[in-house]
Amino acid sequence: MRVAVVGAGAFGRNHVRVWRELEGAELAGIVDANAGRARQVAAEFNTRVIPSLDALAAEGVSAVSLAVPTKEHARLGCRLLDAGFDVLVEKPMASSLGEADQLIASAQRAGRILQVGHVERFNPAVAAAQKIIARPMFFEVHRLGVFTPRSLDIDVVYDVMIHDLDILLSFVGAPVVDLKAVGIPVITDKVDIAHARIEFSTGTVANVTASRVSTERVRKMRFFQEHEYISLDFTRQDALRVRVQPGSPQPEIGFEKLPAAPDEPLRAELRAFLESARTRQPAVVDGAAGRRALELAERVMAGILEHARRVQLGAATFKSIS
Repeated sequence: MRVAVVGAGAFGRNHVRVWRELEGAELAGIVDANAGRARQVAAEFNTRVIPSLDALAAEGVSAVSLAVPTKEHARLGCRLLDAGFDVLVEKPMASSLGEADQLIASAQRAGRILQVGHVERFNPAVAAAQKIIARPMFFEVHRLGVFTPRSLDIDVVYDVMIHDLDILLSFVGAPVVDLKAVGIPVITDKVDIAHARIEFSTGTVANVTASRVSTERVRKMRFFQEHEYISLDFTRQDALRVRVQPGSPQPEIGFEKLPAAPDEPLRAELRAFLESARTRQPAVVDGAAGRRALELAERVMAGILEHARRVQLGAATFKSIS
């Protein structure tokens, strides 16, 4: 299947790299408004620059990775879907729920596959934990990173925390009934560090922290269900299960490393997108899932703003997100 990458920035470059190596896919080339950047990435991965979206059909392309700034997702995504291409759009899927609905409607109208790039859903640790989910009651999640000059056009909630919001929604599978959040800008004029306490209708509670201004890189999720505790490390791609051994006369704690075959999450994500495009089966992370994650992210941001007003943080601090 011939594919193309639209957007040759940091995310797009990685899509180009993986598509070049993925069995069953043939990378036709790159489209980017920055001609110099497009040529540089094309030369690095021995592919071609395609001059415009209008030229994709003539290149025999049928599926596209869309890795442009978030504000362009809906405009370009709808254009590609309406033109008959299957589209994998990077997260967050759009700048607003209205734009997310436009993407979903375009995919339905054109009968095309729409997948949202929540890449951590394809982390082997997540896949391993998904198999033993029963009734999780409490989550503790930390996704901390050092500062990099990337994705500074959006708040950390949409850039980083949204990965874990998506995973929580897929693990719990229930509506959110209560949410409290706090966050502040530190280095940029956007929210750089945020914390949310989320309660679901099942009684499940999740504490979620995201930062892009930390001194170390931490990507971990821990959750508890009856008689057991599961720890996921997204960086190591492993999951540890700790539980009381059944049938023991005295309580004994057992430690079990859940089976998780190492794999690059982006490779697994593009492989799943390719399979959906071939079989016409819905994407694992479809438009509806992407919209749910975006909606919860918007609720977190609303909680942050409500908290800022309540504690009377300076107006200048939140001028860019109010």
